[in-house]
This record gives sequence, structure tokens and C-alpha cells, in this order.
Amino acid sequence: MKKKWDLLQVIKYVLLAIASLVVLFPPYVVVLNAFKSTDENSSPFALPASFLNFENFRIVFEKAHILQAFGNTFLVIGVSLIGNIVFGTMVSYAIGRIPFRGKRLIMALFLIASIIPTITTQVVIFSLIQSLGLFNTLMAPIVLFVGADVLQIVIYMQFIRNIPYELDESAMIDGASLLRIYRSIILPLLGPATVTLVILKTINIYNELYIPFLYMPKQNLVMVSTSIMRFASNNQAQWGYICATILIIMIPTVLLYLFLQRYIFAGVTNGAVKG
Repeated sequence: MKKKWDLLQVIKYVLLAIASLVVLFPPYVVVLNAFKSTDENSSPFALPASFLNFENFRIVFEKAHILQAFGNTFLVIGVSLIGNIVFGTMVSYAIGRIPFRGKRLIMALFLIASIIPTITTQVVIFSLIQSLGLFNTLMAPIVLFVGADVLQIVIYMQFIRNIPYELDESAMIDGASLLRIYRSIILPLLGPATVTLVILKTINIYNELYIPFLYMPKQNLVMVSTSIMRFASNNQAQWGYICATILIIMIPTVLLYLFLQRYIFAGVTNGAVKG
């Protein structure tokens, strides 16, 4: 029995080691190639001549306009998060607390919208963005991130189900309106859900490539995800510059996840457990 348990332990650690290598290998290759000069045509897995070669990073800051990309990205993230929080909490409060006809139909539509492949609706969405005059503006991704994603509603609905309805009834007895109940009771109690939403949506928007690339082709509307495209063409790709760009834009998300991962797991699990 002891030998069998030891064998299982060995298999477990071998699988964990393989999984770790699979996860860490791509960042390892990115780091190696970010410090290679253009005349280093060796294998992409070989070490660079020097890890003190920052020429790629200097060129990236000049040609990819990284600082402008960070500014546009953080602006889109900030405005989108405000919209997600406001609309997400209001819609979830109305569906979870206020009785009205068609509530189940609305929830069903939300669920259907979440499982429809995004690519199948792009023609309609693109035409809508153009008709609203939002094409090639920062409002295009903001509108899409706020209105075309039901993640915030799902997260807030999980938490609202765990808030005792007796709190609403006590406030109604004291003469509080629905808006006052939402502002003074529901919204503060949704703090953990809001933290979870902010973290998940920030990472999602920060890493999004398709929407900025499609709806904001202007050079001055570059975002961190589309800044990589400055060094790629149909015929060739400048891998040293691309890896340097990836390394720069990867740092904020890694730091965000490392410092706030416990809030992500705690927020998701707390919303799924009934008290």
C-alpha cells in the first residue's frame, strides 16, 4: 500500500512539473527574444548575447507609442468599469428584487446572449457602431465592453441572491424608496462582487485585441494589445520588438493578478455559496 501511494505521489508531481513547464515556457521564450538584437539570428530558444541590451525596448517606446497606448487603454478600462458597475448593479437589483412580468424571459435572453458566438454577430455590431458614428473613436470599445457583456450581471446576481430580503422590507417599512434601498443597502453589500468584477474586466479589456483592432484602426487610437501590430506585417514579423512589447504590456497584468488573485477567488466562491 505504501509503494502504491509513493507511485501516486511521483505521478502527481511529474504532472505538476509538466503543467508548470507548459505554462512558463512561452514567457521564457518572450524574455529571451526581447533582449536579442536584430543581428542575432540564432534559435529562438538560445540565450541572448546580453540581458543588458535594451535597444528593443527603446525602439518599442518610440515606434509603438507605448505611453499613448497605456493612456488609451486605461481610459477605456476606467469608463467601461463605471458603466459595468452602474448598469450591472441596477439591472441585477431590478431582476433579483423587483417582481414584474417577463423577468424569466429577460434572464433567458441574457443567458442566450452569453452563449451566442461573438463572431456570428460582428457584421450587425459593426454596422451599428458605424451608424452611431462611433467607428474610429474610443467610445466604440467602451460601448461594446459595457453593453455586449453580461458578465457583470451574472456576478451581481449571484451576490444579490445571498442578501436577505428582510433588509429591503425593513427599509420599506421606514419609508425608503427602491432607489434609496439600492443606493444605501444593495450597492454597499455588493462591494466584494464589484472588486471581483473590476479585476476580471480589467484583465479582459486589457488583453482584448479583436475589438480595438477592428473598431479603432487609427494610429493615435492605439491600445496596448494593438501596439504589437506595429511590428508585424503580411510578409515578416520583427520578433525582437514584438517580444519586447509583449514583455512591457505583460508586466501590469502579472502584478495585478499576483497581488489581487485572492480577491478573485474569494469573490467568485463567495457569490456561489449561499449563506
